[in-house]
Amino acid sequence: MASQGLSGQNRLMMPLAGSLLIAMPDLTDPNFSRTVLLVLEHDAGGAVGVVLNRPSELSPFDDLPAWADLVALPAVVFLGGPVEPDAAVGLAAADDESGVNGVRVVDLSSEPGELAVAVRIFAGYAGWGPQQLEAELIQGGWIVAGAEPGDVFTDEPRELWRRVVRRQPGRVSMYANFPDDPQFN
Repeated sequence: MASQGLSGQNRLMMPLAGSLLIAMPDLTDPNFSRTVLLVLEHDAGGAVGVVLNRPSELSPFDDLPAWADLVALPAVVFLGGPVEPDAAVGLAAADDESGVNGVRVVDLSSEPGELAVAVRIFAGYAGWGPQQLEAELIQGGWIVAGAEPGDVFTDEPRELWRRVVRRQPGRVSMYANFPDDPQFN
C-alpha cells in the first residue's frame, strides 16, 4: 500500500486497521516517542495496535520455544506498548484474507503447526478508548500512513521511524531529519 500521509482529520471517519501511526517529533510521551505503530483494530469502541520499532533485549526462545524457528530477525521480543506488558502478541505474515494488510495476529499459546511464515512477538500493546485516538489525531500527535510489506518484519527496526517518515508526501518527509533533541539543531 502506498503511503498516504493523511492528516488525522481527513481519516477520522475511516477505519484505521492496517494503517501505520507515526509519532510526530514533538510527541514526548516516552511510550510513543519516535514510534511507528501498526493499528490492528479500530472501531467505535477504540483502537489497538503494536509499536513496530522498539526491539528489546529479551529473547522469545525461553518462554515460546515452539515459535523459535519462525521468529523474524532481529530475533527478540519487541515492546508493543504500555498496555499489559506481560502479555505476548504475535503477528505473522498473512497469505490469505485472514489478516489486515498482509499481517494477522497469531495465538502464541498454541503450537505453530504448519505455519511457515515469519512471526514477530510483542510484549504488550497500545490501546485507545472510544474517541481517544481520534482526539490525538486532531491534536496532531500522529501521522496516519499506509503500511508497506516490509514495515512489520523489518530487520532494521530502529531505522523504521525515519524510513516511514521519509516516504511521506510533501513537507511531512522533512521530519525524518528532525533531531532527536531540538536543542542540538
